[in-house]
Amino acid sequence: MVLYTDLLVVGGGPAGMAAVLQAADSGLSVILLERYDQLGGQLVKQTHRFFGSKDEQAGTRGNVIARAMEEELEQLDNVTVLLEATALGYYEDNILLVSAQHSLKKIKAERIIVATGAAEKMLTFPNNDLPGIYGAGAVQTLMNLDGVVPGRRVVMVGAGNIGLIVSYQLLQAGVEVVAVVEAARQIGGYLVHAAKISRTGVPIYTGQTIKRAYGNGEVEGVELWQLDHNWQGIPGSERSLAVDTICLAVGLRPLTDILVQAGCQMAYVPQLGGDVPLRDDNLKTSNHRFYVAGDAAGVEEATAAILEGELAGLSAILELGAKEGQSLEVKKRTVKKKLDKLRKGPVGEKIRAGLLKVRRDGNAGKDRYSHTG
Repeated sequence: MVLYTDLLVVGGGPAGMAAVLQAADSGLSVILLERYDQLGGQLVKQTHRFFGSKDEQAGTRGNVIARAMEEELEQLDNVTVLLEATALGYYEDNILLVSAQHSLKKIKAERIIVATGAAEKMLTFPNNDLPGIYGAGAVQTLMNLDGVVPGRRVVMVGAGNIGLIVSYQLLQAGVEVVAVVEAARQIGGYLVHAAKISRTGVPIYTGQTIKRAYGNGEVEGVELWQLDHNWQGIPGSERSLAVDTICLAVGLRPLTDILVQAGCQMAYVPQLGGDVPLRDDNLKTSNHRFYVAGDAAGVEEATAAILEGELAGLSAILELGAKEGQSLEVKKRTVKKKLDKLRKGPVGEKIRAGLLKVRRDGNAGKDRYSHTG
């Protein structure tokens, strides 16, 4: 049996939930898939307060935002939420095969928004399979969802926002953060987060990375070394730190398997985290049925994911003939302005450069691309 719906949203994180909420008043049928047993995605783990302007929900904790969005979704009669539902594959007859709560379902949708998020990247170094080595997302899950600290003495690898925020959360939980290590010559996250770490006395080592981990059956320490301008380790610069936990916050890569299966034109864009689909200003891909939003479109902050979800949701329902199209167009322009504002300044420079490489010209339905690099 095939389930039919107007709009299918794959991923119940910030982008996916935002997309569904925008489609709520359209009168169209919507199905939301989430592979875990609760909605919220990365927001559920984020107990810190967002940084930015009031328009970007500054001062609100991520898990509070997730719960508020979930409560809104629970009131919608035209939305079906499938939890513990994993998209297994997309087929040429526009069927998405889904494993949902130990059964297989076939779903056919007029439009599909892919908001599958991203997976953590890992580092390659000797003994990187020792117990005691975690990704930052796993550490957030342990602490913020399960109430368990990963260890007693931690070295954080990566000084982007995630690395800095998780380091501070570890400190708040009574864990000793021995050092934060960053391969680049400068800190990648907001300086306000770095200042919090520095004020506690935790050193931040830039231009360094892990040479190896060591221990008898589990992590007992880590050896660092400095990097030259070619990103190669400098012999003789090694230093050892006694730790029982290594936390890796070295970036995320977009999860885009479904888009590849759907034949969407892709590009490898380092500024956006890896392979991402080309898309137009409305986040529509080269496959006319598919839109993309959130970290699957390029790794950014949660606020950008929410705004992209809103934009993709509005664009999809307008294309499907939603009522009150004129007011929805105004709303869509407002969301685009918010995204542009969010990405302004030095902090958004990398994202803006990446987006230039995936710009798709959707004029008159033509598949023309301005992909460079």
